[in-house]
Formats: sequence, structure tokens, C-alpha cells
Amino acid sequence: MQAQVRWNGKMGFVGISGSNHTVVMDVSKENGGDGAAASPMEMVLMALAGCSGVDIALIVKKKRLDVRDFQILVEGERADEHPRVFTKVNMTFVFEGADLTLKPLEDAVRLSLEKYCSVAGMVNKTAEISWKVEIKE
Repeated sequence: MQAQVRWNGKMGFVGISGSNHTVVMDVSKENGGDGAAASPMEMVLMALAGCSGVDIALIVKKKRLDVRDFQILVEGERADEHPRVFTKVNMTFVFEGADLTLKPLEDAVRLSLEKYCSVAGMVNKTAEISWKVEIKE
């Protein structure tokens, strides 16, 4: 697996994945950027949610749960000192579907975050990851 990033001359970068997909990164205006894109640390949170989401989508399909939609809300707290790693991450998994119950959804989330999600495996080295499941009626 490989990737590259190219500087835009300011405080932003364009990342190109090994599979030739492009992602734009920037930092907030308060930090000298244009605020034109997600910051690298925001992308870490999105990567965590996306990685876990892929696992969960596969698990609920395998369990034949009638999930019609779901979203993952993520909030992270960072250390005050450098390197400003995440120290706490809170995740809320919101599911919509028919005849959904908490236990199989919680089992899917737990499996993802504790066993399958590579990003969670890295983030949990510095951050306490807490999570909850909600079913939207």
C-alpha cells in the first residue's frame, strides 16, 4: 500500500492514494491554512468511522439484519502537548431499518472496533474509544 501528498504552497496538501484516488487536506484559518478542506486529524476520525463502517456493513449483511441506512458520528479530544494525538474518541452508530434490536448491532460494532478495524487498532494506542448504538425509528 502506498500514497503520496503534494504541497499546495500554503498549508494544504493533495493526497493521491496508490489506487489513484485524490483527497484534499488543509488546516483551519486559525492555524494558517485556508480552511478549504478537512484537516489531516479530521481525516483520521473519518478514516476510523469509514474503516469501522465497512466492517459493520459486512457483518450486518452476513447476519441478515435489515439495516437500510446507518451513520457514524465521531468526536475526538486531543492532547494539549505535541504530538497532539487523540486521547479520547466518542463514536455514535445510528442505524435505521426494520426489526432492529441493540444486541446484534452492538456485537457488530464491538467486533469491528476490537478485532477487525485497522484504524481503531492504531487510534486506540493513544485514545480511549467509547461508543454507543442508537436505532432511529
